[in-house]
Amino acid sequence: MFRIKKSTKIIAAVLTAVVVIGAGVGLWWKFSTKAKQIQEGVISNEQIKKNLDSKLIKTRQNKQKAAVKKYQAVAADNHYTLTNPYVKVDPYGRLPLAALAIFQTPEASKISLTVVGKTKKTSISTTDKTYSKQHTISILGLYADYNNTVKITATTKSGEKTTKTLHIKTAALPSNLASVKINVKTANKTKMAIGDNKLTFIVRTTKQPFAIDADGAIRWFSTDYSQHVFKQLANGHILRLAKKNNDALIYNEMLEEDYTGRVYKEYHFGTSAADKNMDTDAEYTLIHHDAIELPNHNILATVSDGTSGGKAKNQYVEDTIVEISHKTGQIVKVIDLKKILPTSMYTAKTLMHGKAKDWFHMNSLYYQKSTGDLVISGRHQDMVFKMNYKTLDFKWIYCGKKKSTWPKSLQKYVLTPTGNTGYTGGQHAAILLPSTTKKTDVLALFNNNVAITNGQKSTSKQYSEAAVYKINLKQKKITKVWQNGKDQGKSHFSLVICSNRLMSNGNFLVDYGYLQEGKVSNIQEVTKSGQHVFSVYFSNLGNNGYVYRAERFSLYPNNSRDSQTYE
Repeated sequence: MFRIKKSTKIIAAVLTAVVVIGAGVGLWWKFSTKAKQIQEGVISNEQIKKNLDSKLIKTRQNKQKAAVKKYQAVAADNHYTLTNPYVKVDPYGRLPLAALAIFQTPEASKISLTVVGKTKKTSISTTDKTYSKQHTISILGLYADYNNTVKITATTKSGEKTTKTLHIKTAALPSNLASVKINVKTANKTKMAIGDNKLTFIVRTTKQPFAIDADGAIRWFSTDYSQHVFKQLANGHILRLAKKNNDALIYNEMLEEDYTGRVYKEYHFGTSAADKNMDTDAEYTLIHHDAIELPNHNILATVSDGTSGGKAKNQYVEDTIVEISHKTGQIVKVIDLKKILPTSMYTAKTLMHGKAKDWFHMNSLYYQKSTGDLVISGRHQDMVFKMNYKTLDFKWIYCGKKKSTWPKSLQKYVLTPTGNTGYTGGQHAAILLPSTTKKTDVLALFNNNVAITNGQKSTSKQYSEAAVYKINLKQKKITKVWQNGKDQGKSHFSLVICSNRLMSNGNFLVDYGYLQEGKVSNIQEVTKSGQHVFSVYFSNLGNNGYVYRAERFSLYPNNSRDSQTYE
């Protein structure tokens, strides 16, 4: 019996070993197979961080130190009063239509100012409700080549007012802005969302960003070129994509600056990860299309992962997201969509641009504070989807790709259009609007309506539209509830770029940025009922200078109390 038991144990041990070895081989085969599915060029998150080489620098701040120190000294000098203020146009040498006024008042006072407009509802006015004796006031919205009238009023706590009228002369616009043709077709100022100090900001694909009033007059511009990214941060500053100088080819810096041109932060990125394979005769970019501010004030940006600088056969671009620390400038999180979306999407042999594989072409990000979810738009998949930023769990997917062709684990997230809703094609600028219920998401975007891989072929290239959808989160159904553009047909078909923004009064600001193959851009402000209350055309914008997106920003955001309403 002893021998039999011992033999049995030996046999059992051998069988166990075989099973373990078999399991190991199975696991090896499983991971080996998966590894083979990850194409050459798909790299680790740590390598992506190294490729982008993100950090903070102080090149511009250092150049501005002397000016900052001077203005601080002037503010402490009691010789400058409201009746005899210190005034400096273009105080940091970057924004010619901005100025500083510095003075002291005998009593603590709040300051109001008005840059007098040339016509009705074009004056720029604001009030700083903080009471102080020392005042450094930003004067914004000046006209170019004009002797501007600026009224400044100091009001004490007891209500006593003192007013000073200044006359501020500005230089002419630079030639490449002066040559831009701006044609305002419609401007119903009483129905436009312009308030007391809002301008329409022209965010360009390259060249100088600028802003116009309801008459089409340029009232703000930067001498520094910018590309794609131009956002207003929670602190009222601007975040924009830049390069070291206007002659440089690579946009590899992001600046945090105010509306007078003072720079507070410079994010710098290594140039080796730039999308050099995308265009052979144009400027290169590293952060493309979009960057947004998270609640913790870090920056979330769309990037390429840097494989375009390596030896990989598939050099993937525009499919990666990075979170950048606002304290250190370093990357603290990476989301590579190749590691989240189905392998078949990025291994397809289509969507090649030279050696670069632009399979997703991520063109917008939106963070929903109430849920911690992220909305992502991918032009080349005709796809918008929502996932939790922390867990990367999907919430919904809006795409014309047949539900049955998605992995089973994702099929339950695919939205079903109702009625005549259909699918988007090559869409841009996907954001969520305020919703009155947690059961519904309200999605706004610009539907270029060009079927690339999964778009609606039956209407492709017939028109473009700004659109709003309601998404039933439980039933996973999507319904279009508003659109503008279909009735304008092919004249307003825009192959690329564009945006759709909700204004504080419920209107939408719509950018048809790429008309006539980029020769013309048209910005419209449209009411919920479909009335066009503003329409302006731009032409002669220069090579690649067309309107990438249009934004309506307050020049004095910290003094404004705007709220967006849709439902």
